[in-house]
Amino acid sequence: MVIFIQRMLSPLVLATFLSTVVAGQDNKPGTGSCFEANVFTGKVIKHTSKFHLPIPELSTGIDINIARQTYGRKDWEQRRRYPFIGIGITYTNYGIDSVYGRCIGIYPNITLPLIRTKKLEWTIRIGNGIGYVTKRYGRHPITDTINNAIGSHINDYFSFNTDIRYHINKHWDVQAGINFTHISDASYHQPNLGINLLGQHIGVRYYPVSRTPAYIHKDLKPLSRRWLLEARGAMAFTQSDAPYGPLFPVYMASVYGSKRWISKNKAFAGIDYSYHEGTAAFLKNNEILPGKEANNSYKSSVFIGNEFLMGRVGVMLQLGFYLKQTYLKQDIYYQKIGGNFYLVQKEKGFIKEFFITGLLKTHKSVAELAEFGIGLGI
Repeated sequence: MVIFIQRMLSPLVLATFLSTVVAGQDNKPGTGSCFEANVFTGKVIKHTSKFHLPIPELSTGIDINIARQTYGRKDWEQRRRYPFIGIGITYTNYGIDSVYGRCIGIYPNITLPLIRTKKLEWTIRIGNGIGYVTKRYGRHPITDTINNAIGSHINDYFSFNTDIRYHINKHWDVQAGINFTHISDASYHQPNLGINLLGQHIGVRYYPVSRTPAYIHKDLKPLSRRWLLEARGAMAFTQSDAPYGPLFPVYMASVYGSKRWISKNKAFAGIDYSYHEGTAAFLKNNEILPGKEANNSYKSSVFIGNEFLMGRVGVMLQLGFYLKQTYLKQDIYYQKIGGNFYLVQKEKGFIKEFFITGLLKTHKSVAELAEFGIGLGI
């Protein structure tokens, strides 16, 4: 099974952790590197009427993050105000072990500053990776059939945190904040409603050497506010609604225009198309609309969004509205979140960008599919 490691942060993490380049003589090895630990409590959210699991009284867990602050070795680090790049490891006890089981996740992440002062800061942290869940839907024993949220042990794990952090000294920080996590397998296996957990946390950060590296400040010239015509082709697989059913391919194509702004974002708008083999098979098997299966198995939509650029990585948020749906109707709008990894980035030439892409498509908080593909910009 293909696992969606969205948001494409892994190259950023590897580049940061493997780098041996320092900003100057004032930066000792390990400056800006930290170990962060948070304990959290929360509540499982019943995000759809189809969610039949009992809601636990309380969910608890611990999150460990090994991170390093960027200092301006790359231009994007300065433009993003020197974010932290990290690898997180998390353990979640949802509260009803016989139904939900427990989740162990590992995920690359990035922490972006919103407000910074000498002693206080407000940040957001976004990460995505893999989560292993000890309980999934099963036909036997009977208690496993209650779990209509998770269809496989291996799932996508998404994490969002926001923190208020106080700097005690150059070695220690304390923080408190709100956290949200989502796990699902993007319909590779059914059932696939996913589990959403909203909670709060407190924690500490420890810097073995020092909290603040010597930043590199360059006189960066603004990048041009250029327009690009972009195209993306991708593919996904979804399982039929019945558990243990067959996997069907979904073929997708997108065409859109983008405009770079403030040197670190791309706003875009365009058209999505997708063809769903599973819907066509459903219509044929049930003798619904004979001869018109293909015409009732594709979707078209218009969308807008923004891509947050960080070197060769772009984190994408997209909102779309359907012009046409398949025979099996869903909400009139959808969201996509994920990322691009750029193999080609040029300011001049016919092909200015070439990238691989991974996106998670959802309807509100229920995942529909995970798509993977390639794209280019001219």
